[in-house]
Amino acid sequence: MLLLGIDVGTSSIKVSVIDANDGRVVASAQYPEKEATILSERPGWAEQEPETWWRYTSQSISKVCSSGNFNPRDIGAIGIAYQMHGMVIVDKHKKVLRSSIIWCDSRAVETGDKAYEGLGEDYCHAHLLNSPGNFTASKLAWVKEHEPEIFDKTDKLMLPGDYIAMQLTGEITTSPSALSEGILWDFKTGTVASEVMKYYDFPDFIIPHIQPVFSVHGLVASRVAESLGLPSKIPVSYKAGDQPNNALSLNVMQPGEIAATAGTSGVIYAVTDQLVGDPKSRVNSFAHVNHSSLQKSIGVLLCINGTGIINRWMRDVTGNQFSYKQMNEQAAAIPLGSEGLSVLPFGNGAERMLGNKLTGAELHNLQLTIHQPAHLFRATQEGIVCAFRYGLDILRENGVNPSVIRAGKANMFLSPLFTELFVNLTGTPVELYENDGSVGAAIGAGIGAGIYKNPDDAFKHHQPIAWAEPDNHAAAYSALYDRWRGILDKSLS
Repeated sequence: MLLLGIDVGTSSIKVSVIDANDGRVVASAQYPEKEATILSERPGWAEQEPETWWRYTSQSISKVCSSGNFNPRDIGAIGIAYQMHGMVIVDKHKKVLRSSIIWCDSRAVETGDKAYEGLGEDYCHAHLLNSPGNFTASKLAWVKEHEPEIFDKTDKLMLPGDYIAMQLTGEITTSPSALSEGILWDFKTGTVASEVMKYYDFPDFIIPHIQPVFSVHGLVASRVAESLGLPSKIPVSYKAGDQPNNALSLNVMQPGEIAATAGTSGVIYAVTDQLVGDPKSRVNSFAHVNHSSLQKSIGVLLCINGTGIINRWMRDVTGNQFSYKQMNEQAAAIPLGSEGLSVLPFGNGAERMLGNKLTGAELHNLQLTIHQPAHLFRATQEGIVCAFRYGLDILRENGVNPSVIRAGKANMFLSPLFTELFVNLTGTPVELYENDGSVGAAIGAGIGAGIYKNPDDAFKHHQPIAWAEPDNHAAAYSALYDRWRGILDKSLS
């Protein structure tokens, strides 16, 4: 039995097919080859076209099915992972009404702040585990206020993965996990957050049919299957946001287990069974993939918008002449501290852990007679990891005290230097695994379709490929972080 996973990322769409028996990846494809465009008409705005996601998904599926590495008729289920918090709205004919306002768009910050005051702090933290913030419900409220003619045509509100599933199956569904991403789930009542719906004056019909994450969300339509080279009526049996899905792919399912990722954005994701939220909403709590009325499973998420994206920016502004591997090698040749150069990696929308401030990225103490591109590369990695440390300290304030963090050997964690900085600046060992969002989605599909007996069965071949732990230079790393923190505090004051 084969399983197909789709990862709807900000930069590209990736599709992988795995063998359900041993978890082996038999084929993968990605489109586009270069990072996809983010539309930004104004500072702090970020949009992408859902139709483009579907075109890239179709091209990736067709490419992987024509690889010759497997028989597409052996695919038993499809799973979807997707960039969280994006807003997709369609009319009664399932036609997209506007570009998706994606996760790093900051236009609805003020809208969410007003809702937090209007709904009340006690209600928001007890029932939503979050401030409404700059999440999907607030994005839709912004559309309602500023684009009423579009809002009036809206029949269904979806997240990016729901849209891809709709294109595959013709069905529109959601889940408690997805609704919690949009701050539309009431954890006290176990239902749609009626008070949020009333406050924003949203009609009830815009919420799709609610199903568990692990369930059949529709069957691939015959005409779609034919165009993609798939057999028809394959179940789409799993949909999850990229960070819950990343945790799933690392077998982070139980309270106390913690995952990290450092792609376009950076995340630490901790699972707990406590219905609690950060009083300042600097970190956010969502329903994990295995959350149910019988099993409280909450993912506490720290997000840093600017991680891999600033690393890419550094490559671009230095002439795009180095590969990431070359950048990592050059950075590793520079001593700790980058000879006084510091980078604040914030410049990709409002940073929740900084109180939703829309601060730009900053370089400090740049010396033109000393610093070369290698210093920029090193200082960028140091700045990103210092931001992780800053966020992890917030998680520790909220009772998250990791003894080990699991991460995929991908994106920034491909850099030995980044991994070294991460374990030393956070003071926490890291287990590295071969993992991938599309592979995680494929595993989720197997669980949702009942191909695996349970999650433990899905991960019986799951083993770490590397281990990193702090060295004996804690004082030097503490000094680096104290310098960086002082710069940040001054910038925020």
